[in-house]
Amino acid sequence: MRSPDRTSDGPVAKWRALFVKEFREILAGRAFWIMLFLLSLLMGYSFVQAVNLYREASRTALQFPQLARGMSPLDGILVPTWGAFYLAMTLLFPFIAIRLIGNEKQSGSLKLLLQLAPSPRAIVLVKTLALAASWGVMLIPACSSLLLWAAMGGHLYLPETFNLVLGHALYALVIACIAFLAAALTESTATAAIVALAFILGSWVLDFASGSQGGWLKHLSFLSLTASLRAFEHGLFDLVQALRLCIAAASLLGLTMIWLPPGTPLIRKLSHTIAVAALASAMAFLSGLLIFYSDVTEDRRNSFNPSDELALKAMNLPLRITIHMNPEDSRLKEMERNVLAKLRRAVPKVKITYVYSGESGSFGSGDDPNYGLIVYAYAGKRDKSTSNSDEEILSILHNLAGQQVTAVPEPEYKGYPLVADTILSEIWYYGVLPCFLALAWWLTRHAPRGTGQRSTGGSNESQI
Repeated sequence: MRSPDRTSDGPVAKWRALFVKEFREILAGRAFWIMLFLLSLLMGYSFVQAVNLYREASRTALQFPQLARGMSPLDGILVPTWGAFYLAMTLLFPFIAIRLIGNEKQSGSLKLLLQLAPSPRAIVLVKTLALAASWGVMLIPACSSLLLWAAMGGHLYLPETFNLVLGHALYALVIACIAFLAAALTESTATAAIVALAFILGSWVLDFASGSQGGWLKHLSFLSLTASLRAFEHGLFDLVQALRLCIAAASLLGLTMIWLPPGTPLIRKLSHTIAVAALASAMAFLSGLLIFYSDVTEDRRNSFNPSDELALKAMNLPLRITIHMNPEDSRLKEMERNVLAKLRRAVPKVKITYVYSGESGSFGSGDDPNYGLIVYAYAGKRDKSTSNSDEEILSILHNLAGQQVTAVPEPEYKGYPLVADTILSEIWYYGVLPCFLALAWWLTRHAPRGTGQRSTGGSNESQI
């Protein structure tokens, strides 16, 4: 018969012991509990402010029913509240990830762990799982907003809510992998923190560049992590974006596994880095072929009428749209949001060109006599207009394609105005939850050191 001791020395027990060790280190650190405490206050403030603003807008909407269609909990409650979660993941979460690797590198215990663990890959993967478990704990303040909103009588549409949480999960995964790589590349946690923040600031710069008039940064703006998250915030599931975030996370983890072990020749690390970068680029390119979008919003804000969608998808010839307008013009921004973004998803072959050479402001035309003109070309036909209305633009496109389209009746989005009180939310976020976190931190710091815990620590370390 197999003895219990031999069973406990198996690979599963080693992985479990390593996971327990890493997760306990996260819970034992003050940084994790300080971040949870700050996250609780930040989420509470964001949620209370969002509910207050939503309440004021709802009072007007209840008096004028036509305004109620604009009362969407996704825009009014979920996105502003989870914006606080985004800030915490961007500015605080990297420090938790860096400690998992940086502290061991500074103390020298990483070399011992590399000798005892199955492989460097196992160490990185288990640290990632432990960090994912800690992220699940951080969902307590975030998901509290969903439960509180539902308890107030607020409406939650599950597909768009789940899509928003999925976007934040993928974003946090990439941020954690950036922090891991920064810790693997540097020799101190302080330097790793600077490197990780440099990555994040660079992503913000690319996001700001997306609204600029041009330049090479604008062509790289698709690499912005914030832009990837924004699609989920708008209620759009983009398979390509989701896959590329997963590819980015896997690539960063692969680079962490390459650069983490000390003593590996530099030329070997560089060659493996080039191989990972090439593989990631190829996978990102191939993922672009898997074009799939799903509008998960209840009001279908990211889609045209189903009949218009079918007609646009049938336009298999190249469609050319030339826009003579300042990128900062509010009319163009509205057109980008309400028409052009939908056209890029619906028309198989569409190319949009922006032409602007003036020095005017957001609304001026400068010396360009064609300012504000939008030219459409399809199948050898051309038409032009100055309107940014989706109805007129769709009419032009259908005429160019020789299509007769009749709109399919759709259920009207009624909106969900709600006049709610925030007193229970304030008690929870500013009182009960901080006390609960303080108690949990105290229990982790003053947990009884019984026989089971001592044996677990000793046996687990020997198993690793």
